[in-house]
This record gives sequence, structure tokens and C-alpha cells, in this order.
Amino acid sequence: MIHILVTGANGQVGSELQYLSSQYPEFQFTFTDYTELDITREQVVNNYFKAISFDYCINCAAYTSVDQAENEVQKAQKINVTGVKNLATACQINATHLFHLSTDYVYHNHQNRPIVESDKTSPKSVYGKTKLEGERIAQHALSSTTIIRTSWVYSSFGKNFVKTMLRLSRERSELSVVFDQIGTPTYARALANAILDILRKAERENLQTTILSGIFHYSNEGVTSWYDFTKAIFELENISTPVVPIETKDYPTPAARPPFSLLNKAKIKATFDLEIPHWRESLKVCLKEMKQLKMSRLV
Repeated sequence: MIHILVTGANGQVGSELQYLSSQYPEFQFTFTDYTELDITREQVVNNYFKAISFDYCINCAAYTSVDQAENEVQKAQKINVTGVKNLATACQINATHLFHLSTDYVYHNHQNRPIVESDKTSPKSVYGKTKLEGERIAQHALSSTTIIRTSWVYSSFGKNFVKTMLRLSRERSELSVVFDQIGTPTYARALANAILDILRKAERENLQTTILSGIFHYSNEGVTSWYDFTKAIFELENISTPVVPIETKDYPTPAARPPFSLLNKAKIKATFDLEIPHWRESLKVCLKEMKQLKMSRLV
């Protein structure tokens, strides 16, 4: 039985991994959040790994309050850097393969083609800088680390853009949404499924560590803006609230957002023979799931 540790298990991707876990009977999962495993405490992490043997660790734990991080630098650093170092070091000592989730915020590029993994990183926010530092410290401690950079994550679990837009559509007569930030939404369940499919393939085909190692991009297929994403949400939900396109300069935020986050997924698709759904198809699935969860709570 392959034993997998999932940290940050109550976040969006962690929650989706829990949801999907029953579909992967060959894996035994241990799901933890900070109350069960505080990754920022080195000795706690070391003791946890000594007590239980893991084949893989999927690190979904992160400080993700992008704007708040500008005023909570030490807290972001503690979780996104120190915590990752502790996990990577424990994985190295205990021969555990680490999957670490990262972000499009490590890029802040203006270009006319999708970003590839070898493109220059240039984070402008505390969040982006700490996530990039976490990547580097993980690879330094454990060179075989698998890093997956993703973008615009949403889910039927937790707080996210889709839920915020649905709520604001009920509270306001009109919404203004930026149209000059370009990228692709990522349904957390699609990402979680991809990770588990990669692990299944790794075990069934006995993939070499060198194949698993390195940086990979994952988001849904297609391209959109936050404005067009909002319009699609409202169209699928038959919401009539007007949406006005605005420029980033008209909606200032404490943390700078990447203007261009379109990720090239050719590497992860070719390496692991993955099929990635289009963002609109995944959005339909997520909205349906949200309704089902709402109904189940009313029963």
C-alpha cells in the first residue's frame, strides 16, 4: 500500500484530494491541517515523519492571503518558506517524494505567448516572493521535488473568486471586474485529479525520480480574463447583474497581480500523458457541485 501525506488538507486542493481519495484504493492517505501537523515547527515535522512512513507528501499548505501578506511578511515567510524547508528536509531524510504546489505569482511578465517553466521569474508581491523562495529552498533540500505552478484556483470548497462573484451578484446592482489580467482558471478538483493520476502512473509504470522531478505548469485549458470569467459564471447561472470591464489601475490592491498568467502545460501533458479539460467545462462541473453541496446541507 502506497502511503501519501497531504498537508493543508482543508484548503481547496487538499479538500478536493480528500473528495477524490476513495477513487484511488491503492493509496492510503493521511490528511493533515495545521492543527494536526504544524509544518512551521521543525521538530514537530521530524517527529511526525519518524512516527509514520510516507512514500509521498503532497504539500497543499500555504499562506495564500495575497493582499494581507503585504502586512504579514513574517507569517507568509514562516509558512511558505520555513514550513516548506521543514517538509522538504524531512522528506529527504525519510526517502519521501515531495509534491509542492506553487503559483503563477512567481511570474510578473508582459509577453505574447504562454509562459513556459524556464521563463524568467519576477514576483512583485510578498506572496509571490515567498512562494518562489519556498520552491528554491525545497529543491535545495530535496532536488527530486516535484513543483506544480498553478493559477486562479477555485473550488466548491473554501473561499475563492467564483464564490465571491456569486455573492456579490446578490449584494450589488453592478460589478466592475478587471479585463487586462490574462490567464486561465484552475478547478482545484481537476488539479487534484491530475496529481493523483501522476502518482498512479508513477507507481504502475515505476517512473524514475528524474522524470517526476522539476517544475511543471498546471491549469485548465483555454485563456480568459477576470472579466470574461465573471461573465461566464453569470451566464451559466443565469445571473443578470451587469458586469463592467475596468483596467487594473482602476482597481488598486495592496499586492500587485501578475498581468499575464497564461501557463504553457505542454511539459506536464507530454511527460505524464495528461488530458486537461477546458476551463469552461470545469466551471460547469464546479457550479453543479456547489449546488449539490448546498442541497445536501439543507437536507
